[in-house]
Amino acid sequence: MQAVSVVFRRELAEYVRSVLGYVVAAAVLILAGLLFYSQGLGPAGGERLSGEVLARFFFFMSGLVAIAAIALSIRLIAEERQAGTLVLLSTSPVKEWEIVIGKFLSAFVFLAAITVASFYMPLLIMVNGKISIGQVLVGYLGLLLIGSACLAIGVFATSLTRHQLVAAVVGSALTGIMFLFWQLSQVLEPPLSRVFAGLAIHARHFIGFQTGVLHLRDVVYYLAVTYFFLLLAIKAMEVKRWE
Repeated sequence: MQAVSVVFRRELAEYVRSVLGYVVAAAVLILAGLLFYSQGLGPAGGERLSGEVLARFFFFMSGLVAIAAIALSIRLIAEERQAGTLVLLSTSPVKEWEIVIGKFLSAFVFLAAITVASFYMPLLIMVNGKISIGQVLVGYLGLLLIGSACLAIGVFATSLTRHQLVAAVVGSALTGIMFLFWQLSQVLEPPLSRVFAGLAIHARHFIGFQTGVLHLRDVVYYLAVTYFFLLLAIKAMEVKRWE
C-alpha cells in the first residue's frame, strides 16, 4: 500500500498544481450554479416543492460530475505514456494495480472535493423552503458513486493509448453508451430490455439517490462498475508492459 500512497500523493499534487484541475472545478461549479438558479430558484423553477428542486439539482449535477470525471481521468496514464515517464514507473518495483489504484484515488479525491464544494446550493433551498438532510446526504452519496464509476471508465480509456484526445473520445463514448442503455431498454422486448435497463449507468440506478431513497442494489451496481473497469485498466497495463 506504500506504493499506492506514493502514486496517490504524486497525482493529487499534479491536480492541485495543474490548470486542468482548476478549469474543471470552475466549469462544474459555474454550470451547476447557473442550472441550479435557472431550474430551481429562478423564474423557470416555478412553484416546485423543495424536494423536487433538490431532485432536479442532483439530476443535472450527476451529468456534470460524469463529464468532470472523464475530463480528470484522461491524463492519468496517457500523459505519462506520451511523455515517456510511465516506462520509468513501470520498470520500478511498483505493480500495475498499485499504479492504477493510486491514480484513480487521486482523481476521485479531487472530484469529490469539487462535488462537495457545491454543497451550499442545496442549503440555499432552505431560505424559502425545507429540505431533508437525508435526501441531501443520499444524493451526494449517489454523486460520488456515479463519479467513481465514470472515473474508472476514464482510467480504462486512458490505459489503452498514449494520446489524450483518443482517451477522451473512448472514455466519453463508453460513458455515453452506458447512459444510453436506458433509452435502448425502452425499445427492446424482454429479457433484453431488463438487461440493458440493469446496465444503464444513470436512469434506473441514480433516480433513487435523487429522491433520497437508498437502495443497496444501486450502491452495489456503481461499485461493481468501478471494480470492473479498474480491473480492465490493470489488465491493459499488464499487456502494455509486455509489448
